[in-house]
Amino acid sequence: MLGAIAGDIIGSVYEHCPVKTTEFPLFQRHSRFTDDTVITVAVGHAILENGDYGASLKAFGRRYPHAGYGSAFYHWIFEPRVTPYNSWGNGSAMRVSPVGFAFDDADTVLKEAQRSAVVSHNHPEGIKGAQAVALAVFMARRGDGKETIKKEIENRFAYNLARTVDEIRPAYRFDVSCQGSVPEAIVAFLDSDDYEDAVRKAISLGGDSDTLACIAGGIAQAFYKSVPSSIISRVREILTKDLLAVVDRFNQRYGL
Repeated sequence: MLGAIAGDIIGSVYEHCPVKTTEFPLFQRHSRFTDDTVITVAVGHAILENGDYGASLKAFGRRYPHAGYGSAFYHWIFEPRVTPYNSWGNGSAMRVSPVGFAFDDADTVLKEAQRSAVVSHNHPEGIKGAQAVALAVFMARRGDGKETIKKEIENRFAYNLARTVDEIRPAYRFDVSCQGSVPEAIVAFLDSDDYEDAVRKAISLGGDSDTLACIAGGIAQAFYKSVPSSIISRVREILTKDLLAVVDRFNQRYGL
């Protein structure tokens, strides 16, 4: 989970000031965690407590109401009932990495990814985005190679992963849809040499930077088996105690 959270924090300052290069400071004075982190931790908490994804998302969202949610999700947080709103946005994908780390077979990962998505993002593209990211995390954690991961995601979800970051970057723009950001984030991972490179490449696309880096970072952590200690130490300084407590419990339970 820390790989996704670190990607969010590193990308936070570039969400509205996009860059088209991999050469940028990883952390700045205004680096912060955003809604990506809050709802990722909420999914992790639901898994730890064997609880309801919707209830956990609402509880953490209400605790951090100014984290930067999209307007529809913000209103959803404060509705008394858990009623999905047919979203195809990338919120379902950016929060799902704990599912890929916690469950031990592909069928369960896909089922849980769907369960985590449909409480809000019940559009087919919202579900598809969550399942693709969770499965990529799971396969990376399992030790599958990049070509195997690429082929499985392409075949199962019909995402175009036969591109490079350099090919995508020039024309790519801010896109909050699953279909317009999940494949690009996965390509950033596939194109990478290590964890930091995956995050830098995701942000360099110049789109929804914190979310692209959150998705790519979660997969990269699973594949490369670690996040640099210098990045982890900064993340731990930025996270609040309650969010960090969930992360630490999750990491301890699942050996991360």
